[in-house]
Amino acid sequence: MAQLTGTVLSGSNNVFEIECDDSDDDGNHIKRLCSFKSKRLKLDTKYYNPLAPGDRVMIEIEDESDEKGQILSLCPRKNAFIRWNVKGRAPQLLAANLDYIILVTTPGEPEFRPRFIDRELVQAEYQNLTPIIVVNKYDLPEAQDPDFQNMLSIWEELGYKVLRISAKTGEGLTELAELITGKLSALVGQSGIGKSSLVNVLDNSCVLKTGSLSQKYGKGCHTTTKGTLMHIHLNESIVGGQQNVYASIIDTPGVRRFVLNDIEAENLALYFREMEPLVGKCKFGTNCRHEREPGCKILEAVQSGVISEERFESWQRIREEIRTGSWED
Repeated sequence: MAQLTGTVLSGSNNVFEIECDDSDDDGNHIKRLCSFKSKRLKLDTKYYNPLAPGDRVMIEIEDESDEKGQILSLCPRKNAFIRWNVKGRAPQLLAANLDYIILVTTPGEPEFRPRFIDRELVQAEYQNLTPIIVVNKYDLPEAQDPDFQNMLSIWEELGYKVLRISAKTGEGLTELAELITGKLSALVGQSGIGKSSLVNVLDNSCVLKTGSLSQKYGKGCHTTTKGTLMHIHLNESIVGGQQNVYASIIDTPGVRRFVLNDIEAENLALYFREMEPLVGKCKFGTNCRHEREPGCKILEAVQSGVISEERFESWQRIREEIRTGSWED
């Protein structure tokens, strides 16, 4: 019997593909299918899924030539990106041990949903992750809409990195490739947003299934059914002709509804960058609801333009969603 560590690539029904730290004769890491050795493993059972792509685990094998193994334990996570799974009524791990969480959106096809991005930003702030907003399909005419451009500017002014990308024309791909080189990043977004198309164009040797929009609803169809960690060989044409440039990407399943996890309505302002410095400084301190109270520093900041009306309205609506438990699709 031997023990070694590895990284979770994907998994379902408590069977996981693990990229182990040992290598074959060609120097490639060996991949093994592994299940849990015991139901009494020290895993956090509150989660909908016990492990996520990017997790590091300790496994046991009988012999180095074995193609299967058993998971003994979970190594401490550096971080994790989590959403509330409404159907499963539990928090769902989407990815772990990330350098970047890449939030993919579009100006259209499917429809631009800034509050969807705001929710993801809140969850990223809560979990101390570095978010990158990637606007895919930037070649669409909707990208020139003033309201759309204004929202991108608001995020940029808050210090968020916004990349304008077109998998179709190649715009922005070099900057994205430079950012993710040598890093582990996860792509998160709505169904049909073009996450798999981005992976395909970044590495033309990697062909992921892509889907079309529902004609009836204008919403994406699920094509990625489970999160998968891939090591992609970046296309030489977008990295200045350099060879053997790699990045690690977790392609997560598309979601139509992103529900925040473990964030109380009263604490939501702490995870809006422009509001957090003002929390507790109102006349009524932490008891201020930031609605009509005199001496509210957040309302004063909105009136003076320091906090945008768009983000303040987003905060109001997300707070109401948390309170009522009724989230938009």
